[in-house]
Amino acid sequence: MRKFLNQFLPSRSAPNVVPQSDMPAFAPDRPLYVIGDVHGRADLIEPLLQSIDADVSAHGHTAPLLVFLGDYVDRGEHSDEVLVHLQELSTAMPDEVVCLMGNHEQMMLDFLDDPAGRGARWLVNGGLQTLASFRIGGLGLNSPVEDMADAGDALLAAMPAGMLDWLRALPRWRQSGNVVCVHAAMNPARAPIDQDERAMLWGHRDFTTTRREDGLWVVHGHTIVKEPEMHNGRIAIDTGAYHSNRLTAAAITSEGCSFLQTS
Repeated sequence: MRKFLNQFLPSRSAPNVVPQSDMPAFAPDRPLYVIGDVHGRADLIEPLLQSIDADVSAHGHTAPLLVFLGDYVDRGEHSDEVLVHLQELSTAMPDEVVCLMGNHEQMMLDFLDDPAGRGARWLVNGGLQTLASFRIGGLGLNSPVEDMADAGDALLAAMPAGMLDWLRALPRWRQSGNVVCVHAAMNPARAPIDQDERAMLWGHRDFTTTRREDGLWVVHGHTIVKEPEMHNGRIAIDTGAYHSNRLTAAAITSEGCSFLQTS
């Protein structure tokens, strides 16, 4: 994997975590680095990528795969920069970098498709910050329908070429060996290919209480945890970067799982 930064920026790494003895060993097809919810914190991406580069070099990994779990926009102040960065990265390195869809990207697309009918839900969940990052202001939670429509048009006009198509095409999940990456959750009774899109973007009632029986590990974000954690085949890595300043990546190989974080 190429070097993402010329200057080393330090990060904090947790020690290797040994899988539960009753769970299958990790068996990704290639070294796998999975990054949790960014939420507008463009300043945290580069330090974490540098830490990943250092980890790749230290372990002599070849052909690693980098997966972002979605929720690139909202809440943080620089969603525009995050989207531009990740679009460029995944477009330039499609075999090495995959960006998944999160529920916040879906809410933004819903706003663009129907600002008057579906805009308020996005705005109250961080959409106002995303609009501000694109230099679009003057909108509130109780704005008239006409203002919502104007904001939608302004956002479309502010997006760089190809960004809307890129957003709409974001996949909902990615599998490497016995490790599956998804934004929010999966129905533990269904195979990845048979999942309902709502469960993958918003969660599933049985996800945290029922262990899968197919031997798959599921890496996810969406639900904030104080520290990254592993339990019953799930790996949770959304450490609330937008307010904690800690963006987390899970480094998964056949040797186990470790966590890298911005400090």
